Amino acid sequence: MLRSRIIPILLVQNKGLVKTTKFRAPKYVGDPINAVRIFNEKEADELCVFDIDATVQGSRPDFSLIEKLAGECRMPLCYGGGVSSVEDALRILSLGVEKVALSSSAVNRPELVSQIARKAGAQSVAVVLDIKRAMFGGLKLTTHNASVSQSIDPLEFAAQMEAMGAGEIILNFVDLDGTMNGYDIKVVKKFRDKLSLPITAVGGCGSDDDLRELMYEFSPIGCAAGSYFVFKGKYKAVLISYPNAAEKQDLLVKSVGH
Repeated sequence: MLRSRIIPILLVQNKGLVKTTKFRAPKYVGDPINAVRIFNEKEADELCVFDIDATVQGSRPDFSLIEKLAGECRMPLCYGGGVSSVEDALRILSLGVEKVALSSSAVNRPELVSQIARKAGAQSVAVVLDIKRAMFGGLKLTTHNASVSQSIDPLEFAAQMEAMGAGEIILNFVDLDGTMNGYDIKVVKKFRDKLSLPITAVGGCGSDDDLRELMYEFSPIGCAAGSYFVFKGKYKAVLISYPNAAEKQDLLVKSVGH
């Protein structure tokens, strides 16, 4: 039986680990390799690493950094940032990464999702949707660190990506990034009702209760977070944390009887 996954999100900029708020004001919080080692010790379910500058700057993935990350990582690793070709994806996967994540390249070239899925399998392709709330309750799909708004409806785009062979949709809520105010449960439900493939939600997690609510509503689902696993206390001191085995089991059990 599939179970929900609890997934730290690491943002990389200039080879350093950073944290953003609403995709802005990146704050340096440490070395990504060291963070991977800590999450190894804490036995995280999975890890996502996103290079937040690659697409904006039009650069290719940093294969040297990816190789170092994959070499340290003892859990399934998903990487995104600057992946714009089948060759990029296959090279990243050959380094020991389990999944590549596409964003703007999937919008610009939807067929790329199918091409990678055919070569490496659907389980190796995730599509990231950077979503913002629009006026009157609508949703906007954005790319390039939320600086470019796309005209396509996010729900329809997600369905298209499923049809093209994506193995997972990652819902990244721009307005909630770094706020630690909780996931957007209502919007996650819209996508869950529309899709049959696995979903991971990221943006807004600030407590175990937020993780528990997301699992209770949609299990199995990927429960991803950045700030919650990096900051502690009202002054947001940098301290990497993650539920231990007993705490994780408690979350899973209590989400069932929430």
